[in-house]
Amino acid sequence: MTSSLALLQEREQRVLCRTYGRYPLAVAAASGCNLVDPDGREYLDLLAGIAVCNLGHSPPELLEVLREQAERLIHVSNLFYQEEQLVLAEKLLATCGLAKAFFCNSGAEANEAAIKLARRYMRKVKGREAYEVISLAGSFHGRTLATLTATGQEKVKDGFEPLPEGFQTVPFGDFSALERAVSAKTAAVLLEVIQGEGGVRPLADAYLSAVQDLCRDRGVLLMVDEVQTGMGRSGTFWAYQHSALQPDVLTTSKALANGLPMGAMLCSGEAALGFEPGSHATTFGGGPLLSVVASRVIDILLRDDLPRRASVLGEFAQGLFRDLQSALPGKITDVRGRGLMLGIELGFPGQEVWWKLLEAGFVLNLTQDRVLRLLPPLVITEADLRRFSSALGEILESSPS
Repeated sequence: MTSSLALLQEREQRVLCRTYGRYPLAVAAASGCNLVDPDGREYLDLLAGIAVCNLGHSPPELLEVLREQAERLIHVSNLFYQEEQLVLAEKLLATCGLAKAFFCNSGAEANEAAIKLARRYMRKVKGREAYEVISLAGSFHGRTLATLTATGQEKVKDGFEPLPEGFQTVPFGDFSALERAVSAKTAAVLLEVIQGEGGVRPLADAYLSAVQDLCRDRGVLLMVDEVQTGMGRSGTFWAYQHSALQPDVLTTSKALANGLPMGAMLCSGEAALGFEPGSHATTFGGGPLLSVVASRVIDILLRDDLPRRASVLGEFAQGLFRDLQSALPGKITDVRGRGLMLGIELGFPGQEVWWKLLEAGFVLNLTQDRVLRLLPPLVITEADLRRFSSALGEILESSPS
């Protein structure tokens, strides 16, 4: 451990709540796909701020638009009409089949807005006492009281009981269980097309199609959480677009403003009837500064065809990792994901492998104890991916497990 890191750790213990299990790394600067620690050592970033910096760190175009807008207007509140917000809404809605947007500050808030909309739509528009939201085991939807209750992982709920009513979790990918769970009380089904925190687990297209048909038949809203999977990450602009889906509600955040705190809940015109002036609000959501940055993010993603690039590079990376799987039997049990949302499942607990990769200069995530999760910037190169694969192969080859 460097003296710089030790000093930061000591200072943090004095002033911050202990809510994070920090990596043994401090970041002093970042550019493109590289992080730099206080001592000047570079790391290849395969995490992108947890699927946030899809365009890489500090892209010049975003820095320029940020500076220009900051000189013109930063914040006035949602009591005023703001053209910047409208431009962003028009661009964002044009990427999907939805009609209305609500802007907020994070993925949790976007999912909170979706849950509130589903309940209010059922009561105020449909006249039904339907308030329950069904989600899947292994899911992650946020850390507010409502969204952690919707999350299908018990570890995030520990100590926060009693939890809000009106949430039910069913097994991942088990359509029969979901079908049995839907009742007259059900307002919405909330799911991730590819679970991230759950270990990079894609839902089968046939399952997704069946869920959509069930929701339509029962008059239940289909809500898709694209907080991690959206904005080109999976190889299409939205992960649901790999399948023949049209959600009623979609949530996004993380990569929306490439590192600045912004989220959005998008919905159909029908579902939007559940909100009216005063029913939901936020102070900072969709302010002019973040709106112009997010607008430019969308422009760059589309102009440079980065979703397609993610698809091509994702297939390339999976090929590299499957070659390792064949060469090292038992060390890698599965390679999965879509686009540049990739999971390498090890045949043993992966903490030591993760640690050695960090020591070798690669920043990534370990989830579900043995899944190496890669969420690199969409501007990463084949050479970078090949370099990582080579390092991983060497580490696994020498691993006793």
